[in-house]
Amino acid sequence: MTDTPRRTALDALHRELGATMTDFAGWDMPLRYGSERDEHVAVRTRAGLFDLSHMGEITVTGPQAAALLDFALVGNIGSVATGRARYTMICREDGGILDDLIVYRLADTEYMVVANASNAQTVLDALTGRAAGFDAEVRDDRDAYALLAVQGPESPGILKSLTDADLDGLKYYAGLPGTVAGVPALIARTGYTGEDGFELFVAPGDAEKLWKALTEAGADAGLVPCGLSCRDTLRLEAGMPLYGHELTTATTPFDAGLGRVVKFEKEGDFVGRAALQAAAERAEAQPPRKLVGLIAEGRRVPRAGFAVVAGGETVGEVTSGAPSPTLGKPIAIAYVDAAHAAPGTPGVGVDIRGSHEPYEVVALPFYKRQR
Repeated sequence: MTDTPRRTALDALHRELGATMTDFAGWDMPLRYGSERDEHVAVRTRAGLFDLSHMGEITVTGPQAAALLDFALVGNIGSVATGRARYTMICREDGGILDDLIVYRLADTEYMVVANASNAQTVLDALTGRAAGFDAEVRDDRDAYALLAVQGPESPGILKSLTDADLDGLKYYAGLPGTVAGVPALIARTGYTGEDGFELFVAPGDAEKLWKALTEAGADAGLVPCGLSCRDTLRLEAGMPLYGHELTTATTPFDAGLGRVVKFEKEGDFVGRAALQAAAERAEAQPPRKLVGLIAEGRRVPRAGFAVVAGGETVGEVTSGAPSPTLGKPIAIAYVDAAHAAPGTPGVGVDIRGSHEPYEVVALPFYKRQR
């Protein structure tokens, strides 16, 4: 017996728009509406509208909510100001990454943890288990929210036409409650595309009204509906890691080049501290494989799991790869031995079905927007 995929509040609307649907982490999600390249270019140059309601929201409340999150996660969550957000991770005792997260501080003793769809239950279970002894409540709020994202250079103008919230004063990685098109929302200046943009957390019953209002408000600005396919190429160009590819339970934040998210200076113990301290020392003494960018000289596209080669030896592994609409060439993110990780290292290639295709090693990200 197979489980029926979950559907978001916007499911009927996606089908009406002719979306190609796909099963993603147990959800039926839009992969693309038309050309994924056109959707990608729209986000880079104008604006795109995404349904991200598959993401997992977990609310943590109570007098010791901050203390619980400081113990359960690797970041210093107690230092996050109300109305701000922080990128962080939840690790196992051995330092392996369970998920990367965004934590929003909604009020003095209220936080919203946003987990990846594929890991939401794992994160919920871990937080619930780690809450023992803390005066705090962990609540599964996955059904309480739909999540829409407007991303791209035109997104502030589009959203301004629908809200009187102070968007100009809303910094990157901040969130404030407001009303958008008459719908109560948490308006967050966050995203996963490398562009300016907003994520709007609303009640599922309001999702369709908001989607239609955004579509109408963005028509003149060239806003288009976007699926998960272009979201992946956008984050790839922006050098943003994806759980299950760049991040796994077999990698620590230091392996992924994201050791900066681990805050050893915070007070008290946290899950994985000893293992992560050892990982930090190892990384300093002998750099592990580094996460680098690879740009193809030819046209063949590398995929996750393909070997990175140099001088007839395997020196790394591709974690993500796709054609880059912005660069006009195939690109990849890969873990590569430190000796071959410097930008411009000669003789590096990817083994694509027995053929060694030449690639240029570059620093991440491939694309950075002009501010």
